[in-house]
Amino acid sequence: MKIQLSKFAAALCLVLTLTLASAGQTAAAPAATPAPTTLSAEEREAALKSLQATRDAFLKSIAGLSEQQWRFKPAPDRWSVAEVSEHIAVSESTLLGLVQTKFMMSPADPAKRAEVAGKDALILERIPDRSHKAQAPEFLKPTNRWATEAELIKAFDESRKATMDYIRTTNDELRDHFGQHPTLGTLDAYQWILLISAHSERHTKQIEEVKADPNFPKQ
Repeated sequence: MKIQLSKFAAALCLVLTLTLASAGQTAAAPAATPAPTTLSAEEREAALKSLQATRDAFLKSIAGLSEQQWRFKPAPDRWSVAEVSEHIAVSESTLLGLVQTKFMMSPADPAKRAEVAGKDALILERIPDRSHKAQAPEFLKPTNRWATEAELIKAFDESRKATMDYIRTTNDELRDHFGQHPTLGTLDAYQWILLISAHSERHTKQIEEVKADPNFPKQ
């Protein structure tokens, strides 16, 4: 009887040991990956406010120009208002297309969120800064895609409306999908939308530089 009790006690100890070990392994399991999230109300509002403000500023900068003013080039190697405006318009649809058909089609990677933290403000501050010049890629350079200013404005407005409608209504996980920027490094898809706004602000400033040229036509 003593031998049977000893065996029973030993077996019970083994079961308890295995149970406790299993519990310890469960407690030590790595933390779960952050859950996918759609944009917050604050993020939507911030993007929409910036997109609206930069849209209005751009259209105001080109309002009421004569054809001579529209086409004036400060120098052979510098863009006219028409060319800068074309660059803004074509970049608008191109960047939104990148977000929707490339970045959002790539696998979600929430682990990269920490890598892009703080870049929202950086984009809105650094991209419009005209003290740092950059060459536009060939596919975004002006090639007289629109015959008239009115046609260009229509194309720009349609693209900007599409961008704003997307931000206003999307449930896409923009903070979990990423793309590489040549100077800012990794950006999430939401930050690429902010880049659209900041980019148009940058080149609206360029339009004002052209208009400030001493040889800019008076009318």
